[in-house]
Amino acid sequence: MNVVTKNMVRRLMTLALLMILHSSLFTPHTMAQKFALVDMEYILKNIPAYERANEQLNQTSKQWQAEVDALTTEAQTLYKNYQNEVVFLSKEQKKEKQDAIVEKEKQAADLKKKYFGPEGELFKKRNALMSPIQDEIYNAIKDIADTRGYQLVLDRASDTGIIFGSPKIDISSEVLSKLGYSN
Repeated sequence: MNVVTKNMVRRLMTLALLMILHSSLFTPHTMAQKFALVDMEYILKNIPAYERANEQLNQTSKQWQAEVDALTTEAQTLYKNYQNEVVFLSKEQKKEKQDAIVEKEKQAADLKKKYFGPEGELFKKRNALMSPIQDEIYNAIKDIADTRGYQLVLDRASDTGIIFGSPKIDISSEVLSKLGYSN
């Protein structure tokens, strides 16, 4: 699973856990609550659309990184050429070549930010491809939780501090079935 996606899923699950725990701490029925576990890595690994989306993101990322690398290489080549020619250049020529190097480095940095920045194209593409899948999984988990009366569903794949979880309360296979995927 992609590291960014893992982190996003972990944050969402941790936030949901904290919200549920916070709201349930002050109810008299805290001891009677039912819990379930899911393994998001297992679920995502068994959803072909997720695997295709992940592969598409990896291919796009590689393509965009190659574009950034090409501009960086051009800037490095300009700099090496400048170093080799600097003794033969006039002051104006030096300034012109230095400006060209700086401009090429700026283009590479701008392109990297455009593609890979916090609000970059990769982030937007990941959201567009992954959000529908994650929403579908969330809705399936919510439906199962509502049907079975679970007040809390934890992700055993994330590092939420689960030391042991009985396989009897793991509903990952049921989530896959609800989504129409057999395991």
